[in-house]
Amino acid sequence: MKKVSLAVLLSLSAVASGAYAQSDQGVTMSTDPAKIADIESRAQTLQTQQDNAQSARMQAPAHKSMQHKKSHGKSASGSSQ
Repeated sequence: MKKVSLAVLLSLSAVASGAYAQSDQGVTMSTDPAKIADIESRAQTLQTQQDNAQSARMQAPAHKSMQHKKSHGKSASGSSQ
C-alpha cells in the first residue's frame, strides 16, 4: 500500500512540475504586422527544412533497396547459367 501511495505521489509531483515548467513562456498574441511576418517566415523556413530532410530520408532507403535487388538479380542469374 505504501509503494502505491509513493508511486502516485511521485507521479503527481512530476505532472505538477511539468505543468509549472510549461506555464513560464505561454502563448502570446501580437497584432504587430512585422512580428507576424517574421514568425510566418521562420515557420515557412522550418517547414521547408523538415520537408527536405524527410524527402532525403525517404529517397535514401529506396535507392539502397533498388541496388540491393539488382545485385540479387545478377547473382541469381549468374548462378543459374
